[in-house]
Amino acid sequence: MGKPIREARAEVQKCAWVCRHYAERAEAHLAPKPADTDARRSYVALRPLGPLLAIMPWNFPYWQVFRALAPALALGNPFLLKHAPNVTGCALAIERLAAEAGAAPAMAQALRVPVAAVPDLIADERVRAVTLTGSERAGREVGAHAGRALKPCVLELGGSDAFIVLEDADLDAAAEAGVRSRMQNGGQSCIAAKRFIVHTAVYDDFAARFAARAAALRTGDPLLPETDMGPLIREEARAAVHRQVEASLAAGARLAAGGRRPEGAGFFYPPTVLTHAGPEAPAFAEEVFGPVATLVEAADEAHAVALANAVRFGLGAAVWTREAARGERLAPRLEAGSVFVNGLVKSDPRLPFGGVKDSGFGRELGAEGLSAFANVQTVWVGAGRAATASG
Repeated sequence: MGKPIREARAEVQKCAWVCRHYAERAEAHLAPKPADTDARRSYVALRPLGPLLAIMPWNFPYWQVFRALAPALALGNPFLLKHAPNVTGCALAIERLAAEAGAAPAMAQALRVPVAAVPDLIADERVRAVTLTGSERAGREVGAHAGRALKPCVLELGGSDAFIVLEDADLDAAAEAGVRSRMQNGGQSCIAAKRFIVHTAVYDDFAARFAARAAALRTGDPLLPETDMGPLIREEARAAVHRQVEASLAAGARLAAGGRRPEGAGFFYPPTVLTHAGPEAPAFAEEVFGPVATLVEAADEAHAVALANAVRFGLGAAVWTREAARGERLAPRLEAGSVFVNGLVKSDPRLPFGGVKDSGFGRELGAEGLSAFANVQTVWVGAGRAATASG
């Protein structure tokens, strides 16, 4: 799918990390939790729910799968993978890896079926739960089918993450992290920072530093180790990104870097920075799935929070300030599943991950990733004869 080789190798390493994480911690997470009740003994236990259907996207073709696969297998849920059709090779490799690692037959299966087959898969009585990482539109469809079938689901959908830069932020650190967050994977990431909301006092300074770093990124052959950005996934995706850029410029945004489709082979699009964009610009109001950063000016802290919350998405948010406690105070006011203070938003096996509003619901990773598709079973034991040695 065009991922630069350096990022591809890092993705593989992260998959190994999530497997190690659950291998080391699942037993403790799954241990029955005692409860103090009127029973002689009572506790809560997590039991397998049954086969989990995972509908996964192409942009992180290994990581998106493994962050659902590892907790599913640790709990004992068979894993059925319906992957994006352009990364079928990745799906088959994951199936093979699970078998080589000793998973029981049929515990991890790649389903080579068309998108049209998904409703029937969800309705199949053997499937007990569904997880999807994908677009908002796909989430609405899958969520509706899961609801009709009375099956739990986790939906990790689109995002238009806010990256707030307050007047006391370390601008070099913020610009460096912001460019990395926005441009990784060619900007094709739901948790990429997309809307940079910058305090008026440092807006011009930050914009200059950000645009210079973005323009210096090297776009080219994804198999070369020096390449920072590869091509976008397909021509239709590049055309859609360019339309959003042009519409934003027509709405009053200014072009600080990129913004012009290059000639030649490949679906390349340059790192693009739009400044002085308003909430009416498509690059602010919509998710842009490509290497386009939108910089918006905020008069003060309250204005920054209002701008951050002014979209229908709520996946992640970042706050940059030299006073970390100030960032923590802002976190409860931000409508996002994750808030990172002085860091770029990322998924981590140790922490739950997911969104609110139109970014979906439910959580992956962390202890919550195990309980998302578990039968949370209450066991209440009253008085009775104790068990004998023979049973």
